Amino acid sequence: MKCHICSRSTQSFCDEKTAIVYHLCDSCEYLFKDPSEYRSIEEQKMRYDLHENDENSADYRAYFQRFLDFVLPAAGEPKTALDFGCGSSTLLANILNSMNIQTDVYDPIYYPEKCYDSKKYDIIVSVEVFEHLHDPNRLFSHLVSHLNEGGCIAIQTQFHPCDISTFKQWYYHKDPTHIVFFRPRTFAVLAEKYGCKLLADNGKNMVVLRKKS
Repeated sequence: MKCHICSRSTQSFCDEKTAIVYHLCDSCEYLFKDPSEYRSIEEQKMRYDLHENDENSADYRAYFQRFLDFVLPAAGEPKTALDFGCGSSTLLANILNSMNIQTDVYDPIYYPEKCYDSKKYDIIVSVEVFEHLHDPNRLFSHLVSHLNEGGCIAIQTQFHPCDISTFKQWYYHKDPTHIVFFRPRTFAVLAEKYGCKLLADNGKNMVVLRKKS
């Protein structure tokens, strides 16, 4: 099967415990479940509705603050932002607004109005979204088109271990709605493909990419 990101051939392997087939690209390190495992938006909503994210929780706020503490120094001083795939919570947007960064929200399930359609932003943030995407290549291109020149995309998603035996023991792919997995190399390839540059990654689950002027 061809890689969705760079179109190179992938190697396939099966997780013996679940009988799920995965495809790994050695070139860009993109890894994805076989498309037969992809879930509909209705099935994903059923899973998301089980999440108990309390906007008044200090731990939940700290979770987003760690993301911003890594992202914002790399991104410079954005004035406008879009939280893409915010889920049912607007907490991240509220934190950004409190920092005088005017922030819009979009989520295909909970905030489906495409308020960003005619806008461009200094930064687009997307936390725990990319692992759910049927077509990350297309979405990345779409997000870049909504960036100002020199604007940034900041993404949080767990980076997979490249070793297949280690991957099989990894917790993150066991969520049935987690279907695609990345490494910094994957994002560097996406960046080059769509006129961006990988600015920073934390080696674990965060990347910041800048649109070239």
